Amino acid sequence: MPKSAKAKAEQSVPPPPPEPLAVPVADAHTHLDMQDTPVEEALAAAAAVGVTRVVQIGCDVDRAHWAAEIAARYPDRIWAAVALHPNEAPRLGDGLDAALEEIASLAGLPQVRAIGETGLDYFRTGDEGKAAQHHSFRRHIALAKEHGKALVIHDRDAHEDVLRILKEEGAPERTVFHCFSGDAAMAEICAAEGYYLSFAGNVTFASAQPLRDALLAAPPELLLVETDAPFLTPAPFRGRPNAPYLIPVTLRAMAEIKGLPEDDLAAHIAANTVRVFGDD
Repeated sequence: MPKSAKAKAEQSVPPPPPEPLAVPVADAHTHLDMQDTPVEEALAAAAAVGVTRVVQIGCDVDRAHWAAEIAARYPDRIWAAVALHPNEAPRLGDGLDAALEEIASLAGLPQVRAIGETGLDYFRTGDEGKAAQHHSFRRHIALAKEHGKALVIHDRDAHEDVLRILKEEGAPERTVFHCFSGDAAMAEICAAEGYYLSFAGNVTFASAQPLRDALLAAPPELLLVETDAPFLTPAPFRGRPNAPYLIPVTLRAMAEIKGLPEDDLAAHIAANTVRVFGDD
């Protein structure tokens, strides 16, 4: 087999399971519907390493309905979040408000614990799409407050506007920056507002020192951990399929960065996750 083909084949192989966590935690942000593993198998693999619940994100109308349905099927293992991803807003054009009404119809369901992922993404959407993204983001903020649900934010290359709109609209009591992408200064701003910072596998990347600095600046009582699977597989498995069972890899890296015992950080994260998403 040519070297390039061999490397490609190796990248398609899921990483081995890590050592189980002694203190169970949740994957605060995952996309089971985008992963190749059947849901039951993905949940079992996660539980085997101490990841006992996942937050399934629905980021367009169809995926939001699926998230609500799968969370209802596995109430002890899945919580749902529903929203239109920021990049969906400009794509929908005149259909945006109708799609927002579909999300609103799901927002009050008991298995739906959050509105997200919503926010702003200036990496893939140019100036022509900003107005639609802003409108969508503001509507999602209102939905989260109306239903008393957490708000899960996608923020890519848009820190200033995300923080400004949150201030203008009034952030929900529980606001999460998914896959936190800011620096230490932004982490301090978010912490001062009581926003939760969720870190993904990219905190382990060699190029991600600003993220590690942000993690150092963030108080443990505002931290969450996520996979964003199938994306952002942590080192040393970068480029291979990500899944909730790899949460221990990221959590252990976070504990090392913070200089905290693994079990202490896991206990913080477990309690934080319940504060954000749980009401039972």
